[in-house]
Amino acid sequence: MTGFGVIESQGPRQVYVASGCIRTAAKADLAGKLAEIFAGITEIIQQYSPQEMAIEKVFMAKSASSALKLGQARGAALVAGANLGLTVFEYEARKIKQAVVGTGAAEKSQVQHMVKTLLKLPAQPQQDAADALGANSFRRGRMVSLGQHSGSERKTDN
Repeated sequence: MTGFGVIESQGPRQVYVASGCIRTAAKADLAGKLAEIFAGITEIIQQYSPQEMAIEKVFMAKSASSALKLGQARGAALVAGANLGLTVFEYEARKIKQAVVGTGAAEKSQVQHMVKTLLKLPAQPQQDAADALGANSFRRGRMVSLGQHSGSERKTDN
């Protein structure tokens, strides 16, 4: 499952647009799952026309196999964004959690709660969607508050 979140910046305000999860077919092979993620991200980008994309960096996984699969899924999403001309930024999950919740060791439920509060949502978003909204909120918040990119973010060249 791959979460996504779309927010719009209106000056210093962040307005929720959409979020959800791309679910891959349980019985699909790896190539099929990656194709589904690529197609899903492509469809979202075409539907909402964002100018940039923020994505979490891989920092750890339960096993080497899990880390490899997560990296491949990220690759499918990164390529979808790059193919459609988006500027792509990558952030460490702990930095997003630090900015959104106040601690880099925050639980997913804490991220959900703070994203709901910050974006004034009527209900908590799904966990993976909350992570994506948090990454976008972090990105937009940094641009508004700092007015420039710091050395701690990585712009992925198209």
